[in-house]
Amino acid sequence: MRYWGWFTAKLAAIGAFMYGLLYLLNALWPVPILFKVYRAPRFGYDLAYTLLVGVWFLAGCGLLWLAWLDQRRRCRVCLRRLRMPVQTGSWGSMLRLGRPRIEYICPYGHGTLKEDEVQISGRETPEWKPTSDMWEELKR
Repeated sequence: MRYWGWFTAKLAAIGAFMYGLLYLLNALWPVPILFKVYRAPRFGYDLAYTLLVGVWFLAGCGLLWLAWLDQRRRCRVCLRRLRMPVQTGSWGSMLRLGRPRIEYICPYGHGTLKEDEVQISGRETPEWKPTSDMWEELKR
């Protein structure tokens, strides 16, 4: 639950930041008033404003993508970044050892994340495998 709570907190922070940027853009950009009554729309009619809103939208998409990319490689228990990537398998001995994969482990021994090196057959979700105590052998 902490894992998804952290992701929700990141999305909320990104949303607040992007809303603040849009509010600042709207506050600083002059509104054209025609005939002292009608407020003309800016988006779609003012090229510079429309271009800045497009850049704002692309920045928001980029921040969402970075949040998702960061979340994929975090421990599901302690939320620390997974480390120590180990490559297993090879293309030369694929029938014997399987397709090449990259395994990441939590430095505190909460589990491992196995993901394919190259995704050939579409989008596959990485496999998270929790462990009870990975470092138990070294404690003896």
